[in-house]
Amino acid sequence: MKRDLLSRSLAQMGSKTAATPGPSGTDEGAPRALKSMSDVLAQVSSQSAQDVNVNDIADSDIADRFDVSVELDALVESIQTSGQQLPALLRYRRGAGPRYEVVYGRRRIAACRRLGIQVKAFIKEMDPREALVSQALENSARLERSFIEQAIFSVKLEDQGFTRAEICDVLAVDKGTLSKLIGVAKDVPEDVIYGIGAAHDVGRRQWLELRRLFGLEGRPTDEDAVALLPTVGSGAEKIATIIKDMQATEHAVPARAAKSMAAPPAPPRKIGDTPVAYMVKGHRLTIEISDKKEHGFIGFVEDNLEKLYSAWKDEK
Repeated sequence: MKRDLLSRSLAQMGSKTAATPGPSGTDEGAPRALKSMSDVLAQVSSQSAQDVNVNDIADSDIADRFDVSVELDALVESIQTSGQQLPALLRYRRGAGPRYEVVYGRRRIAACRRLGIQVKAFIKEMDPREALVSQALENSARLERSFIEQAIFSVKLEDQGFTRAEICDVLAVDKGTLSKLIGVAKDVPEDVIYGIGAAHDVGRRQWLELRRLFGLEGRPTDEDAVALLPTVGSGAEKIATIIKDMQATEHAVPARAAKSMAAPPAPPRKIGDTPVAYMVKGHRLTIEISDKKEHGFIGFVEDNLEKLYSAWKDEK
């Protein structure tokens, strides 16, 4: 039964990606790396799972869920009563420390650790990139990540060198959705995101509104924004509170400006470690380049404005 569950998940993912048209408009199917990874996971699922000591397993640096301990009691009870139905997947790791690293199945490992028993797992030789793809494939077929968990995971995949086209295929989302996911994860301060939590009760609309508010002139500092969050309550309650407080500040800005008490303009926001920074003021977007050698980027943006606008219209 446990092999059938994984095989069905992989089959579902394969049917989704195989029907995805390629960039040229032809039915090229999923990228070669994605297909080969599905084949690898299918082979793994046909093998026998091994019993592994949980102390021999290290967590991976890139998790697609915020907190594996949430609602873990039900899984612990299920494993205690009926046994572990679906094996985890581990890969061999190099160097000192635990022998294995988790690819997927963190909650199953956490439940077995709480019970003081070994975890059933498949073990496969994988490089970090293959591990990330297999993790995303299995979890996309089986789990319901919250919007913000999906957003954070998308950025982590991009930081690991995955193209946006690859991320769309792996996570089974369109390019417009991916753009929104990455935009929220990058523009809303990390401390605010983790202060709100996984928030399975919060959809994209609230996160997009929070992103908009953080892009406004006079937005609170990251520290002040975290202070706006309630210390208790659900994700929906926390995000509703900070949105309400920031909207109140937004509406109060014109009155303060009339009395010459407007807050100083927010500094330009840098794009990662690049020399590019930008600032949004009302309906105006200003781009600044601190390195003279990179000034050609402004011309590039100017030459591609029509394409950017068309892409934006397509995503609406």
